[in-house]
Amino acid sequence: MNFVHRHVGYRGSDAAGLGAELSAPPERKWPVRYESIEFVALCADAATILFASILSALLYKLHSGGVVGDLSKAAGSAIVATALFVSGMKANGLYRPPELLVLRSQIRAVCMAWMSLLVLAATMDAFNLYPELSRGAGPPFAVLGLASLIAERCIVRALLIKCLSGRKFAGTNIFLITDQAPSKHAGLTETLAILGFCVRERFSLPSMGSDLGWRKRLSARVIEQSRSSEIDEIIVEANPERWSDLRAFIADLRVLPFPIMFVPVGAASELLRRPTRSLGSAVCVELQRGPLTALECASKRMIDLVGAGLALTIFAALLVLAAVAIKLDSPGPIFFRQQRCGFNGRIFSIRKFRTMHVLEDGPVILQANPLDQRVTRVGKWLRRTSFDELPQLLNVLDGSMSLVGPRPHALAHDGQFDKLVRNYAFRRRVRPGLTGWAQVHGCRGPTPTAVMVETRVQYDLWYIDNWSLWLDLAILLRTPMEVLRGRNAY
Repeated sequence: MNFVHRHVGYRGSDAAGLGAELSAPPERKWPVRYESIEFVALCADAATILFASILSALLYKLHSGGVVGDLSKAAGSAIVATALFVSGMKANGLYRPPELLVLRSQIRAVCMAWMSLLVLAATMDAFNLYPELSRGAGPPFAVLGLASLIAERCIVRALLIKCLSGRKFAGTNIFLITDQAPSKHAGLTETLAILGFCVRERFSLPSMGSDLGWRKRLSARVIEQSRSSEIDEIIVEANPERWSDLRAFIADLRVLPFPIMFVPVGAASELLRRPTRSLGSAVCVELQRGPLTALECASKRMIDLVGAGLALTIFAALLVLAAVAIKLDSPGPIFFRQQRCGFNGRIFSIRKFRTMHVLEDGPVILQANPLDQRVTRVGKWLRRTSFDELPQLLNVLDGSMSLVGPRPHALAHDGQFDKLVRNYAFRRRVRPGLTGWAQVHGCRGPTPTAVMVETRVQYDLWYIDNWSLWLDLAILLRTPMEVLRGRNAY
């Protein structure tokens, strides 16, 4: 077992104010161990949902003038909701202490999971799949349940911070066996103290290349000391590069009835921090995961197909009118095609309504400006309303683009931006989009400076790292408002 995953990691403002508090003297311990936090948080969710369900049923009975009687239906609904909600949160690791400290992500996850439950409940009610579901108590349960879970998250976070800062976790007595100098393992000792671990004895591992007799001598000392001490665990802190020596040493300690944890240090320890999965009979270390899983890719693709198909149907008449206006306004084709860089660096041809007298697609392309003489009369209106972008719905249908994703740039600009901005190429880990997180934040139009390019890339990378179906939906809903604002649209 890799003990490093049990360390607490504070993020951003969530750690504000903890530094001074951590130096406070230890206070009376609470009867809770650090290892049990996940189970306590899970039980708190179950109790909160049960409370919200029963209270909602009581409020409905009192409001409708009925008699408060059997609440088994409310309890049954709570059990079903708890099983679905808790399993989803647990699967995403949202009960781990470091995650419980990040209030914003907790609230977002709770809202998404609860909304999913409401959609499922509405579907079951529509098809009468769960006749025991109370329609009258449903709306108050939906509101009260969500509010109660959010309030509970705030309380849990406050209690967890108090536990960590006051060192209130129930004590766990350990032996620490380390190959690090005292100055180097001070950080681990401090972390152990915060989490309620009390180091009863320290043993030093000899350096690599020492005589082979050290293993027997050290294991004998540890075994003898443990039999005269009240300890709960043994923690070994060492460089994984010396695992061949450690394996034999730890094998000698198996006569002890205590769990033995390993804390890796050094460069090789980075591998043990990575998630693993089985690859046949081999263990595979995931050095970099894809931005989306296979199921997420399928869900996103389904939304793209349905969304693009509906949009083309709704705007069909306007698209025909725009095509006729372009043809009558100036000579040239209706559509403008340009080579762009897409998913995994693949080149594709993007489709737009022609808005200029020129069809630039070479090594040098001038970005549009507010008084650009290349723009046609009809093109000004099309560009101002972003209506010229709608033919890209055909790119969405053929799979070269998505409804939401980083906006693709012309190949000439792509090469320039790749040299200007670090990690620019990371945008190609997902399909480019018709709209994106950068666009709804006003990052549209030309990018004359490196700062503007970097800002856009930061938004795009944040979107890739935090993707969800709900985020895509939020971007699609915000896009029309951004189009109406018309920022940098010319």
